[in-house]
Amino acid sequence: MPIVLDAMGSDDHPVPEIAAAIEFAKTTGEKVYFVGNKDVIFQHCSESDFSGLPIEIVHAEDILEMGEKAVKSTQAKPNNSMAIGLGLVKDGTAKAFVTAGNTGAAMFNSLRKLGRIKGVARPALTTLFPTKNGHCIVLDIGANADCRPEYLQQFAIMGSVYAEKMRGIKNPRVGLLNNGEEPGKGNELMKNTYPLLESCGINFVGNVEAKDVFAEKADVVVTDGFTGNMLLKSSEATAKLMTSILKEGLMSSFPGKIAGLLAKPVFKELKSKLDPNEIGAAPLLGIDGLSFVGHGRSNSTALINGMKLAKTAADMDLIALIRDAVQTQLSE
Repeated sequence: MPIVLDAMGSDDHPVPEIAAAIEFAKTTGEKVYFVGNKDVIFQHCSESDFSGLPIEIVHAEDILEMGEKAVKSTQAKPNNSMAIGLGLVKDGTAKAFVTAGNTGAAMFNSLRKLGRIKGVARPALTTLFPTKNGHCIVLDIGANADCRPEYLQQFAIMGSVYAEKMRGIKNPRVGLLNNGEEPGKGNELMKNTYPLLESCGINFVGNVEAKDVFAEKADVVVTDGFTGNMLLKSSEATAKLMTSILKEGLMSSFPGKIAGLLAKPVFKELKSKLDPNEIGAAPLLGIDGLSFVGHGRSNSTALINGMKLAKTAADMDLIALIRDAVQTQLSE
């Protein structure tokens, strides 16, 4: 199951990508199509670094920078690494695409090259929020600021399949993010979405509030991209603030340093749970092909984990499972 890795994606490209491609190929034996500008790649390594490994470097002249506008930059740079890499998935040469590049550009290029699954009006960005005993899948987190009720219904179906097949959660609980738990709460979008989720064959547990995302009241939480992005960024900022305050407090005195040393295993576990590098990448659900996007600050560990996740999705034919669920549950 060959995987495509975008060599020009992360903020520090192509350094973490080179390390990730080599390590992934060594440990899994799977072929990697390493797509990017060869001149830039070989400024940081030599061909001998890939010797004996199932890695094929595919040249892509253009580089999409993180701060560029997705549509304009893609049109101005048609031979970019995302377009070339996704083309390999489109023609069946590879099974999945992984990038840590510009999210908007990844979405636009994925739509352009692979299209949408039939019955899906809008693809959704997906991520995992940490909970006490695992993670909660939240979608959409930024792809669709303005949504219709049917979009959220489609997100719910796709998220449910992803939770069951990729996270191993039997009959996953799906919640609708709202400002109250009672039916009838929320704006018109949420009020009109509620009955659609009740009737589409998923395990819908009703409205959930933001605090419930972390309290494990649902395995999948559905919302529009504007609200989801606000939830994501607020949560990241809060976690960073609390960690900083705790660290400063413990290091400010000798007793605090002793307490910090004794609590080191707990802090290590907390860091692992909050570290986005442990997740690696998230799928663009609704795209008719496997396209995974990681954080711009991804290191080699994050990219390796993202590639492993993509390989798992390819092995189980996740796209076919989502196609079947969408067609079956929306026709009922």
